[in-house]
Amino acid sequence: MAFRWYQAKLKSAPLMTSSITTAVLFATGDVMAQQGVEGRGLEKHDLKRTGRMAAYGGVIFGPAATKWYGFLARNINLRSTNGTIAARVAADQFIFAPTNMFVFLSSMAYLEGASPRERLQQAYVPGLTKNFMVWPWVQAINFKFVPLDLRVLVVNVISLGWNCYLSFLNSGGNGGKEAAGKEGGELPPS
Repeated sequence: MAFRWYQAKLKSAPLMTSSITTAVLFATGDVMAQQGVEGRGLEKHDLKRTGRMAAYGGVIFGPAATKWYGFLARNINLRSTNGTIAARVAADQFIFAPTNMFVFLSSMAYLEGASPRERLQQAYVPGLTKNFMVWPWVQAINFKFVPLDLRVLVVNVISLGWNCYLSFLNSGGNGGKEAAGKEGGELPPS
């Protein structure tokens, strides 16, 4: 029943529905990272960080991903199904992922009062490298089996774990290395 309602909302207001869903799931991913991975406890929970994540998800990533997946579906169509999927994954990973990583890291650093340049220098290449280990596989499955209107939702659900992992790495979970720009710091999904 709830899923049918959600599907109806995706059809009647796709951008708004994806944006709200993305905001909620980005905030949830940040809460999971702060509480489950970092073990901050409720008294040390950074609500501003969660708010920034929700805002980025709802205002930037949700609309951008919705439009991007529609663009891929309309414009990348080869003779074979597998060729089409491979081309869409390549476009996603070599155009959207690097752009999104750049926008996310620089906008988060700016909102945190940190240096976007420093954040990009320290986190862009490691984040994009990890992205290439996870997201091509996820997107191949997403583009092959998931209907267009549900692709952003699939990415958002996978991003719950992705944001936790990257938050852990970014907050010092990488062999004891401290991350730059300390506050905030999750890296985005592709």
